[in-house]
Amino acid sequence: MPVPSPLVVRPLDLAEDATASAVHRIGRAAYAVEARLIGFDGIPALHESLARLREQPLHWLGALARDGEIAGVLAWREEPDGGTAIDRLFVSPPWFRRGAGSLLLRHLLSERLPGRPVTVTTGAANTPALTLYTRLGFTRGPDFSPVPGLTMASFTLCASGPAGV
Repeated sequence: MPVPSPLVVRPLDLAEDATASAVHRIGRAAYAVEARLIGFDGIPALHESLARLREQPLHWLGALARDGEIAGVLAWREEPDGGTAIDRLFVSPPWFRRGAGSLLLRHLLSERLPGRPVTVTTGAANTPALTLYTRLGFTRGPDFSPVPGLTMASFTLCASGPAGV
C-alpha cells in the first residue's frame, strides 16, 4: 500500500500578502539553484519583483505541508488554442527530491486539466526537471536559445494524458 504524501495540493491566492510573499521568496530560492545548474543567472523569475509576480495572469497551485508551509508551487496559463502552458514549477530547496514537484504536476494533469494538451519549457541543463517531465510522459521537442548563453528544452504532453496518472 502506498505511503500517503505529507503534502496536499491547494490553490494559492496571491492577493493574500503572506501567500504572495512566501511564493516570491521560495521562487527566488529555487530559481537561484536552477541558475547554478544551468549556468545562467538571467532567469526572469529570479529577478521578478513581488508586485510583478502578483500581476501575472496565472493560475496558482501549492503543495503544502501539514503545518501550512509551502513546499512547491506550480503556475499555468490557458492558451487561446485550448491548451495550457506551465509558466513555472518550483520547489523550496528543503523540499527538493521529496515529491512536491511530481505531486503538483500530477494533480494539475489529472485533476485540473485532464486530457488537455500541456506545454512547458525548462533549462536544457536542468536535469531534475528534464527527468520529471519525461517520467510523466511529456515528449521533448526542439531546444531553443532565447538569449545568448541559455538553451531551453521544450516539452509537450498530448491530450491523451500523462503516464502513470
